[in-house]
Amino acid sequence: MALLEVDRLEVSYGDVQVLFDLSLRVEEGEVVSIIGGNGAGKSTLLRAISGLLRPRRGEIRFDGRPIQTLPPERIVAEGLVHVPEGRRLFGLMSVEDNLRTGAYNPRAAAHEEETLERVFGLFPRLKERTAQMAMTLSGGEQQMLAIGRGLMARPRLLMLDEPSLGLAPIVIRSIFDTVRQVAAQGTTVLLVEQDVKHSLELSHRGYVLEHGRVVLEGPAAELLGNPHIRTAYLGI
Repeated sequence: MALLEVDRLEVSYGDVQVLFDLSLRVEEGEVVSIIGGNGAGKSTLLRAISGLLRPRRGEIRFDGRPIQTLPPERIVAEGLVHVPEGRRLFGLMSVEDNLRTGAYNPRAAAHEEETLERVFGLFPRLKERTAQMAMTLSGGEQQMLAIGRGLMARPRLLMLDEPSLGLAPIVIRSIFDTVRQVAAQGTTVLLVEQDVKHSLELSHRGYVLEHGRVVLEGPAAELLGNPHIRTAYLGI
């Protein structure tokens, strides 16, 4: 049984359908990439999984239990955490206070100090800036803070939406290295990322979305060698 199963999912914004008969799975311990162009439905998929959107059809199962009717806070409490595109930090709050807001559910609150030290181990720069307001951080530091806040909820599965967006190449490498460490420490990762090459190199498997449908799936190494992927997404 997969940790996350999406079965024939359909999602609309009003009368506009965005996802069509979409199915995927994520096994425990995997890093899985979802790739596709702008408007393919990648962020919509993550929003539906995390409870921010209600599907019009289909089922989402986490650890074997349907979650598509649960509110977002219940889904987080189950161990499925979404770090959205754009970071969505509390700009006038300190780094430490932003991190601690991630541990609001009882399961995470019981281990808050332990998890905080783990996050500071992954992101030493955040420890240096615990009292600094989030809005004064650089873009890369803000992304570290967003991921750190997600980890404070002690996820079994962490969903990351475009973590490298707008960052300098050296910072992107650091973010990907951290995602690799998070996975090595036992957290399953579902990654939506514009940097197709790096995301597939990091992943076990991948799914390609086009116009709200899965058009390709398979081991990440095979997708990297696929002629369509190389032409459409890698510019080769």
